[in-house]
Amino acid sequence: MAHIVAPSILSADFANLQRDVEMINSSSADWFHVDIMDGVFVPNISFGFPVLKAIAKHAKKPLDVHLMIVNPDQYVPSFKEAGAEILTVHYEACTHLHRSVQNIKNSGMKAGVALNPHTSVSVLEDIIADIDLVCLMSVNPGFGGQKFIENTYHKAGLLKALIKNKHSKALIEIDGGVDLDNYKKLLQSGADVLVAGNTVFSSKDPVGVISKLKT
Repeated sequence: MAHIVAPSILSADFANLQRDVEMINSSSADWFHVDIMDGVFVPNISFGFPVLKAIAKHAKKPLDVHLMIVNPDQYVPSFKEAGAEILTVHYEACTHLHRSVQNIKNSGMKAGVALNPHTSVSVLEDIIADIDLVCLMSVNPGFGGQKFIENTYHKAGLLKALIKNKHSKALIEIDGGVDLDNYKKLLQSGADVLVAGNTVFSSKDPVGVISKLKT
């Protein structure tokens, strides 16, 4: 399977959101990565349902929605309604992770689980077969433009082994600090999905950067 590139809308120009969404539509990107932050689980607030719906209205590719929020369960149906196709919750935010994953699937979305940099992939051993995607945070969640954490390569390798071992179909997504210098090594380490924010949107040629990340 060819790897997936998911530009992160958090780094887009919010005053020209439709323009940036259409740029991604016309690029070789596969998904839109959308970060929802509540200022409680992470020290930042991004945006909520009205903005997500506005993105969904113009997006011609799947919305990969990453919830960095407490109590994600109560909003699962609302995210489906707002256009999410993949919904990722944080392991650290879900006391009953199995229930959260089933909730997402029963709502008709693919279920992802995100792990903070300090969380071991071994915590997913009993649930890896039930999830569609694991999002490894390669920076501390909350802000775009942070420095990539090098341990991520090792972690991706361990996760790949766990997925194989448990006959899971989960994809490995890397989120944070992905750029043109490290993306090849990430793919070699086992990554299937690359989330890129700053690298894409701070470039003079975002479509060109996306196509480089795809090759």
